[in-house]
Amino acid sequence: MNDDTQELDQLQSNYKAAVEVWISAIRDEEALASGDHSVAEIDKWESAHFREEDARTLAKEAKKEYEDALREKFFGF
Repeated sequence: MNDDTQELDQLQSNYKAAVEVWISAIRDEEALASGDHSVAEIDKWESAHFREEDARTLAKEAKKEYEDALREKFFGF
């Protein structure tokens, strides 16, 4: 296996792992949306939303890195 393929494999793996973290954050946020109607629960829900947004950002960054590497390999830019 050459270095090119290893790098692509690693970037793909990073992307998949980031998406799994994002999915987990979405599920955590959704679970808190089903709680009771208290201020404390609303605060937890809002906090989960910020964690979900952070996870989404990381997944999008990992996707861009992977896509950029694929573009470089196949199209030279």
